[in-house]
Amino acid sequence: MGLDVHAETIAVAIAEPDGEVRSLGTIANRAESVRKLVKKLGPAEHLKACYEAGLRATFFIGSWPNWASRAK
Repeated sequence: MGLDVHAETIAVAIAEPDGEVRSLGTIANRAESVRKLVKKLGPAEHLKACYEAGLRATFFIGSWPNWASRAK
């Protein structure tokens, strides 16, 4: 799962096990929206995620350290 974090929204894409990449659209830039997304996609411990390490992604640093990693 890739997250492109903006001030008000987060663009979400996933890579399927077969390599297909597809957009899931956008969600609100709110912790609750991300929690709902993770719940929809499966247990957090089974997901691999990255996000752009910009200023708008700061809540991820403290909220999601177990499964999200910053893109370099």
